[in-house]
Formats: sequence, C-alpha cells, structure tokens
Amino acid sequence: MDIIKSIEHEQLKNKIPELKIGDTVRVHVRIKEGNKERIQVFEGIIIKKQGGGLNATFTVRRISYGVGVEKTFLVHSPLVEKVEVTRVGKARRAKLYYLRDRVGKAAKTKEKIGARIETREIVVKEELVPGETEVAESAENTEVVEAVAEPVVETTVETPVAEEVKTEVKEEVKEEKTEETKTEE
Repeated sequence: MDIIKSIEHEQLKNKIPELKIGDTVRVHVRIKEGNKERIQVFEGIIIKKQGGGLNATFTVRRISYGVGVEKTFLVHSPLVEKVEVTRVGKARRAKLYYLRDRVGKAAKTKEKIGARIETREIVVKEELVPGETEVAESAENTEVVEAVAEPVVETTVETPVAEEVKTEVKEEVKEEKTEETKTEE
C-alpha cells in the first residue's frame, strides 16, 4: 500500500452514515471554546455531496432568522460526532443549488412518502488486531468441528411441539379432575 494511502486509511472513520441529497439531517458538531468542549447541533437540508475517501464532504443548508446559512462538513472529521437523518427528502438532482433562491416552505424538499427514517451506516474499514485474526480463524475451525460432531437441534421446531404437549397434558389433568369430582359426588 502507498504511504499516503496508509496514512489516510488510519484517519478514516470505521462507520459513516449513509447520506443522500435532499435529506434533512441534524449534524452534531464538537466545538471547542477555550478549554471547554460542547456539542452544537446544526439542522438543515443536504444540498450537495462531493469528493471521496478522506476528502469527502457534504454541505447542509438552513434558513436562520431569514438568512440562508450553509456549512460544509468533512464526513470523516473527528469534530463531527454523529449525523441523524430526521426527514427523507425526494431529490431528482445531484446538487440542490436552486434552494438558495427560495424562501419559506418553497426552500424545502418534498418528503418521500412511506420512507422509513433509518440510521444506516456504511462500514468503511474493519479494525482487527493482528493477534485476533489467528484466534478468529481457529474459533471458526473449532465451531465447524463441533457442528459436525454434535447433531443440530433447532429450538424453533421443538417449541410448538412442546406447547402442544403442554396443552394436551393440561387437558388430561382437567379431565382427571372432572372425573374425580364426579366420583366424589
């Protein structure tokens, strides 16, 4: 691997949120003021995504007190805590620059009807400690050997049968009790 790519690979986040243009998102940004740190939330519509790898960015636009404010965030920045999708928007373009000319309700995107708000994440890289790879491989091999040695019994198959047996036993117990009460009378 190239030296630059290896350094960039170290800086990448393990999981990044799946972002689409037109979605309304809440970006939690870590802000440092003096020696204090706090998290500030910036909510708006994603109007563009660009770049790739470590340099991937997305721009979020919102209207604050009648003035349009746009902020561009690095996807892999350590200052971006998390990105929550609050509304799934319907966009037919790659860049929504036309929203800059609009005000009020017209500055919003249409919402996808029936869209579920899910926080999907894309796995960029998986971290494995060098010693764990051998342990994971040996654990897989032992599981395969155990699976061959022992017969596989599914509990889902047994539970309905067990419930039927329980109901049959309960019915028999009820019948016995009714027979006992009849004989006592």
